[in-house]
Amino acid sequence: MGYDDPRLKSAYDWMARTVTGDGISPKEEKEAPVRYYAYKCGPVFACGVNNQLPCAWGGCKVMMAFGKLPANKRTPLIKKAIKQGVEFFFSVDPATAEYPNRLGGKTSRNWWKFGFPVFYISDILQIAEALTGLGYGNDKRLAHTLQIIREKQDESGRWSLEFDYPGKTWLDFGVKKKPNKWVTLRALRVLKTIA
Repeated sequence: MGYDDPRLKSAYDWMARTVTGDGISPKEEKEAPVRYYAYKCGPVFACGVNNQLPCAWGGCKVMMAFGKLPANKRTPLIKKAIKQGVEFFFSVDPATAEYPNRLGGKTSRNWWKFGFPVFYISDILQIAEALTGLGYGNDKRLAHTLQIIREKQDESGRWSLEFDYPGKTWLDFGVKKKPNKWVTLRALRVLKTIA
């Protein structure tokens, strides 16, 4: 939105440090002035809810935020965090979403259910949003994911709402299994970056 505030710079710096681990003590070091906590418990998206493993759902949100920061405002620390995040997301074919999880390797089916809004659960469309926002739209490692996105488009050029949060928002954003303007907007924004 173009808003420039020192608190945003501080927030980006903190977010980058939580990814890289630079200047942050382990959560066990309770006396350290800056340390990880129970839920954000380590570098590269490690999460207490995910049994201390990297959380790809949370990582998507971090990478999307980095993508919103103009490249000329990215510090060396932020660039390092972006690099580590991109390496994490491309450590597997993003279309498979075979990221570490507390289910012992069983990948959540929610990855392939495109939704709106996107809260704590992510989908492979959000991986594509994050990576295209960082300039990786034409990376060959994203090709399979983009193919799946295109295949979900209906004959009218729209995408359906496949996942939502019933009862958790003040209003509904569409009917499940029906074409949805918000999911369509998400998909078109991704595909526009690679056109």
